[in-house]
Amino acid sequence: MNKNGSHKGVVPVLPELLAPAGNYEKLVTAVHYGADAVYLGGKIFSLRAKAGNFSHQAMQAGVLYAHAHGVKVYVTVNIIAHNSDLQGLEEYLFGLQQIQVDGLIISDPGILAIAHKIVPDLPIHLSTQANVTNHASADFWLEQGAGRLNLARELSLEEIREIRTKVTGELEIFVHGAICISYSGRCMLSSYMTGRDANQGNCAHPCRYSYGLVEEKRPGEYFPVEEDERGTYIFNSKDLCLLEMLPQLVMAGVDSLKIEGRMKSIFYVGGVVRVYRAALDYLGQLSALEWLEPDSIRLPEELVQEIQKTGTRGATENFIKERPGASEMIYSSSRTVQTYEPVAVIRETGATPLVEIRNTVFAGEQIEYMNRTMGVLALKIIAMCNEEGREITKANPGNRVLLKTEPNLVSGEVSGILRRKKAQRHNYTQEKDA
Repeated sequence: MNKNGSHKGVVPVLPELLAPAGNYEKLVTAVHYGADAVYLGGKIFSLRAKAGNFSHQAMQAGVLYAHAHGVKVYVTVNIIAHNSDLQGLEEYLFGLQQIQVDGLIISDPGILAIAHKIVPDLPIHLSTQANVTNHASADFWLEQGAGRLNLARELSLEEIREIRTKVTGELEIFVHGAICISYSGRCMLSSYMTGRDANQGNCAHPCRYSYGLVEEKRPGEYFPVEEDERGTYIFNSKDLCLLEMLPQLVMAGVDSLKIEGRMKSIFYVGGVVRVYRAALDYLGQLSALEWLEPDSIRLPEELVQEIQKTGTRGATENFIKERPGASEMIYSSSRTVQTYEPVAVIRETGATPLVEIRNTVFAGEQIEYMNRTMGVLALKIIAMCNEEGREITKANPGNRVLLKTEPNLVSGEVSGILRRKKAQRHNYTQEKDA
C-alpha cells in the first residue's frame, strides 16, 4: 500500500484489472473499456479450445495493439499436460518470448519448470487450476518460480487476507464470471459424458445440462427436479460477482482482479470491464480517512444496476463471505433471462458512424450507446444506409451500415458498443407487425 501523506490512514494501491480476450476483437473491446491487462490463449496449450483463440500472427498483432495502449498481455499455457503434449512446447514458449508477451499463465508443474528454464525472463503466473488454497501451497509455488498466484475460487476474504500476510508474491483472484461446480475447474464430467477433456481445454460444459435425479438407496429423499418440463439444472452455479466486495479486496492487498469469459461475447466483455473500471476509478478517488473503514465504503448504485445488465446466470459471491449453499445455484434453466443485448459496434466515427450490426435492427428503434466511462447515451435510429449509400429500413447481423440517430452520435468511438433493452425491441416489432 502507498501512504498518501496523512497520519490518519493509507490509500491502498489499486489492483490491475485483468480481462478475457477470446479473440482479437474481444481484446480490442477490453482495451477500449479500460482493462489494464488481458489474457488470451493460442491455438495450443490453452484451456479454452473453443474460444476462437489466437494464431501466432494474430497474437503478435494483439500484443502490439495492447502495448500501444499501455495494456499488458498474458498468455495461457495452462493445460494439464500428458507426455505427448510436451512436444513443441519449447518452440512455442520461444515464440511467445519473441513477440514480447508480458507473462505466462501455467498450471502444470512440468510446464512451469520447462518455462522457467527455457524463457526465464518471462513472468510466470500460476493458474487457478493449481488450486492454491493456503499459504503453504502459495509459498511452494513461489519457490518454484511463479511470480503471481491466481488463488482458488474457493477462498473466503479472511483466507485471502491471511495468505497475503504470509507471502510476498503477487496475488490474483477471480472477481466475475462463470464458476465450475468442481474445485477450480478440476471437473471430469465432460470427459466421462462426452469424451471431451476439460483439463485439455475442450470442456462440453455438462454442468449446464438439464438433469433429473434418482437415488435408489435413499427412499423418501427426493431432490426437487420439476422446476420446469425439461428437468432441472442441478449442477448449474450462478455466476461470480464480487463487485460490491471490491473495497475489502483492494484493502486486503490483492494485486490483480480477473474477469472470466474468454468464450463470452464482446457485449459481455465490454460491459463487465466497463463497470469494474468505473468501480476501481471511484475507489481511487477516496481519501485515506475513508479507507480506514473499507467495510463502510459503498459503490454507486449505478454500477450495481449496470452489472446486472451483463450477467448470464444471476450472481453469487461464492465463498468470499461464507460457504455457498443451494441458493447459489440456478435450477430452472441454464441461464437467466437477459434484459439487454448488443445492436452494433462502431467501426468508423462521425455524425453518421459506420457500424457493424450484431442483432437485427430496424429504423425507428430506440438504442443506447455505451460510453467508455459510465453512463449511456439514449438514441433513436432515424435512418440507416448501406455502404453504397442506399437507405434501408432493416439491417441484419454482419451488415455494415451508416447510422443516423437523434441525437447525432458524434461522441461515439471506434469499438464502442450500441445496445438495446430487449423489451423495447419486442414492443417495437409487435407494432410493426400490427
